[in-house]
Amino acid sequence: MGKYGETALLAVKLIESNQAATPQEAWEKASTKLFGAGTHGQRKGCPKGAFLGLCEEGFVRGIEAGNYTKSLDNKAYALKGVELLIKDPKCRSIMLYIQVITVLSML
Repeated sequence: MGKYGETALLAVKLIESNQAATPQEAWEKASTKLFGAGTHGQRKGCPKGAFLGLCEEGFVRGIEAGNYTKSLDNKAYALKGVELLIKDPKCRSIMLYIQVITVLSML
């Protein structure tokens, strides 16, 4: 798992343990801890938008569906990934990435 995956897992743990009140706050705390405050990795919007998009649609355990992101593109990538994983749970991450990019480039 990559560092952004670890960030997402830590964000969920922060929500579950009541150390963060919202998914946005949880991502901010988790990304700061793992990347360092103000670093490029901590500020990167794509992984954050994907995570918040999944939260928004109720795909993240312990987080109610709601309005969490303005990042429509990153949310769409994450949701397409979920759709493809539901169809083929054994899909490897690089193949999933290629399929998501291919499908979204056709839209």
